[in-house]
Amino acid sequence: MIRALALLCTCQLAGEVAVRGLAVPVPGPVVGLVLLAAGLAVGRRFGGPASDAVEATGLGRTATALLAVLGILFVPAGVGLIQHLPLLRDHGLALMAALLGSTALTLVVTVWVFVAVARWTRRDGRAP
Repeated sequence: MIRALALLCTCQLAGEVAVRGLAVPVPGPVVGLVLLAAGLAVGRRFGGPASDAVEATGLGRTATALLAVLGILFVPAGVGLIQHLPLLRDHGLALMAALLGSTALTLVVTVWVFVAVARWTRRDGRAP
């Protein structure tokens, strides 16, 4: 488990370094996850199945254990919410309207894009 945690932390650190060094507007952990996936893919290509690489490092067990306690990570957000209760009381209605409006707008735009792409690919009978 220590080896797998070290691998995860190393990939996250490499992602953070890459993002800050290249000034890319992507979160470092996302780049780290891509690096981890690429490393597993390369390991699969040259050293056998990726599942063997995952099991060799204990990555599967470690990921399962981390997911089991993921809820604990939401405790600070809940505490922050309680701390800012007066702010939410004052601006809660505007926040709720913005949240609902942006969600509805996102759904409408997503449906519009899906319909447009479906019509575009159906026009000539093949995918672009």
